[in-house]
This record gives sequence, structure tokens and C-alpha cells, in this order.
Amino acid sequence: MPKIALIVPCRLESTRFPRKLLHKIKGKPLLLWVAERIAREAPELPLYFAVDDELLSECVIAQGFKAIMTRVDHASGTDRIEEANRSIGAEHIINVQADEPLVSARQIRALVDLIAGPADMATLATRFTTAADFVNPNQVKVVLAPAARRALYFSRSMIPYARELAGKVDDAWVRANPCFRHLGLYAYKAELLEQFAKLPVGRLEQIEKLEQLRVLENGYSIACDLTADPTIGVDTPEDGEKFERWLG
Repeated sequence: MPKIALIVPCRLESTRFPRKLLHKIKGKPLLLWVAERIAREAPELPLYFAVDDELLSECVIAQGFKAIMTRVDHASGTDRIEEANRSIGAEHIINVQADEPLVSARQIRALVDLIAGPADMATLATRFTTAADFVNPNQVKVVLAPAARRALYFSRSMIPYARELAGKVDDAWVRANPCFRHLGLYAYKAELLEQFAKLPVGRLEQIEKLEQLRVLENGYSIACDLTADPTIGVDTPEDGEKFERWLG
């Protein structure tokens, strides 16, 4: 059993972008762009795809990657990873989202280092650079305790809120203040993964629809570090077009 493994949770259906993982970008499904990127950036880590449909399994297995079939009805990607790790048995788990095609070696290494410390869970954030992104509820914000490298709260709302400006911020204000975007990259100790599904769903989690709030609401801490590496999370068809433009 590996001490550390990289598991990518994969769900076929998506509300905002139906079957986005199979959406072809320059002739290749998004999921394969992610798989090949991870394999290049972190070849030293065992890589698994926790899938909920044979179409996803066939997609990755055909290219030599490992897939583990999981239940369709999982409420979150974390639950799906926990099921997959029952077969893998890793002590530390790195979770890259299946719609993050620009994940970098430095980001993965940062998560490996964070989860080797006392934290039960770890994640990453990056600075917002535009007001348009900062006000977008699809861009999740995180407030940090920087000295402690710890997340204080996650929200879809603008946090921190510029009260004196009535929230009407511009790009310069966003760049000058601690405005951080949460990235869909996580690391867990196996013990927390095993407990996650048993933890009561938090009220804040229900309101914000952010599963990481369950961890905070139940008294666990989440280590968080900053990354400056570029990312494109593909949540909508427009994001897919943005990634295609990035490819050139």
C-alpha cells in the first residue's frame, strides 16, 4: 500500500456543464488533458481516477491510467475519494480535481509538504487579480491566517468585504488587499477521510454548498498555502474555451 497517492474524483454528470469531463478540447477529452498533465508533473506519485461511470473508466484506462469504480450517489468528491482509498490504502491522499488541467508540480509538492505536517487536511489558494473574478460567486474565496498557513473560512461571497466602498471594488483594490481564490486542490490524512462521511453536514456547508466547510464546522483545521502558478478551473463551457485559447 502506498504511503501517499494521488486520487482524482470523477463524476460524469455536471449541472453547469453536462458531461464536461468528456468534452473534447482540440480533439481530446478534458479528463485526459488533466490525466496527462498530472502524469507529467508528478510522475513519482501513484495516480488513480475514482469514477462513477464506465465511460469515464474507459476514457482513462484506454490511455494506460488506473480507474476505480465508485458509487454514483456520493454527495461530494471527498466521499468518492474515501471509497476509492479503501482499495488503495494510502496514508496521505492528494486530491486534484478532474477539471483542473493546469495543475503544477509545485502545487502538488506544496500539498505533499503541508499534509506531512500536523494538519488533517490541506489546500491551496491564489491571489485574485481582477474585480470581475472576485465578485463572481463561482470563484470560491478563502480568508487566511497567513502566519499560521491556515484557512479561516471559505465563501462564494466577497470576503473580505470592502465596507467603505459598499463592496464596489476595482482591480487595483483587489490586488492590494488579501483577496484569495481557493483552488480545488486538497490533501488529506486517511484518518480524516474515514471520518468525513460520518461528520454531521454543517449548516454553513448547506448554505454555501462548499464541502470543505464541514471540516471547519466540525473543529478540524485546514492548512493552506499560496501558489502563483496559473490555473484554469473548467466549470463552464466558457472556461473550456478559455483553456483552448491557452493551449494556442
